Amino acid sequence: MPELPEVEVVRRGLARWTAGRTVAEVQVLHPRSVRRHTAGGEDFAARLVGTTFGEAHRRGKYLWVPLPGTGHSMVGHLGMSGQLLVQDPDAPDETHLRVRFRFTDGGRELRFVDQRTFGGLAVEEAEDDDPEATPVSLAHIARDPLDGRFDDAAFVTALRARRTTVKRALLDQTLISGVGNIYADESLWRAKLHYDRPTTGITRPRAAELLGHARDVMNAALAVGGTTFDSLYVNVNGESGYFARDLDAYGREGEPCHRCGTPIRRAAWMNRSSYFCPRCQPVPRQR
Repeated sequence: MPELPEVEVVRRGLARWTAGRTVAEVQVLHPRSVRRHTAGGEDFAARLVGTTFGEAHRRGKYLWVPLPGTGHSMVGHLGMSGQLLVQDPDAPDETHLRVRFRFTDGGRELRFVDQRTFGGLAVEEAEDDDPEATPVSLAHIARDPLDGRFDDAAFVTALRARRTTVKRALLDQTLISGVGNIYADESLWRAKLHYDRPTTGITRPRAAELLGHARDVMNAALAVGGTTFDSLYVNVNGESGYFARDLDAYGREGEPCHRCGTPIRRAAWMNRSSYFCPRCQPVPRQR
């Protein structure tokens, strides 16, 4: 699933290509892609036609496009395979095209393509009349480490207060948003912490160090367009990201640790996989 760097790359593309453009037509080609819009596809389209897109925003893994003057925003989540592509109107339709947006200027159209249909779009109310306000459905999601208003000290306190393990805490979107399986493993490798380390035993300096690593690894991924393992994540121009070349832990089972040379291990974890170095990230002692 796309994580913070990948979603931020898409957000920047939307801000460049759709901000200030007025919607002329919306075609909902698969109802599942607007299932979060409970009034249905026709209402979704009707609410958008004639509106002007504001500059796209992001909270964690969610995107939203304000619709100035309406008190609403279009909210999107890419799910496992969602893509928001800016395409020439004459370009052939993608196999898994789900929603199409045409604009009054007749220029490049916006397409929501989603092979597995786990992603989705909806028109929702904002918290207040400010066109930049966070949509109501996203208000419970924490800020992310790249947000200028992220409170480092509050995160450290909250992390240490949780009675859980450190990777579970990193994936808790109410504590810190945008971190998924890839960047959790990468951050923990850099911090030399095992994924099952209890949060209650992590000191404040170590928690702050972990946060710094999470921020650094996501900035590094963002600089090269995110992480692409297959064709399901691309930016709005259909281009892949290149951070997979720089991963230290995730996806490297059996390969030597870049720090000590020990083969990286993969362990089953919460219906996913965790990648770690058994020497640099020793399994915590059982109490």
